[in-house]
Amino acid sequence: MSVASAPLAKGMRHTRQRQAVWEAVLRLGGHCTAEEIAAELEKSSPGFPRSTVYRALDALTSSGALHAVRLGEGAVHYEPATGEHQHAVCQVCNGILHIEHDLVRELEDQLESLHRFHTVRTEVLVVGVCDACARARGHSRGGRHRPL
Repeated sequence: MSVASAPLAKGMRHTRQRQAVWEAVLRLGGHCTAEEIAAELEKSSPGFPRSTVYRALDALTSSGALHAVRLGEGAVHYEPATGEHQHAVCQVCNGILHIEHDLVRELEDQLESLHRFHTVRTEVLVVGVCDACARARGHSRGGRHRPL
């Protein structure tokens, strides 16, 4: 998929640099930082300016082709804008899961029915410990985990 055909990127000026950044995000599978994108581009285009990566990410985000997502306290992560979804992040391995839309919708419906709260936008970030990390560290399933 090219930047020109990216969702919501209509009207954005197409450049080789933006295309390269877009393709790097796709190769990395989304949920990647600017530093990871720059490292990916360095493999195929040594000397690709880091400042160009940041400018291209700004343009792609402004155009709606990419979402910039803050997952906890770390760097901003970028992913293709393929619809609204929420995240769960493992605080041990930084693994990222997408939260099913039905769960988020249920929360929004509960807020509406219990509190007459009309949702405009939902941003949910669940921080925890994934099953693999919990087993490796000897945590039991269920319950809350202490921050590491």
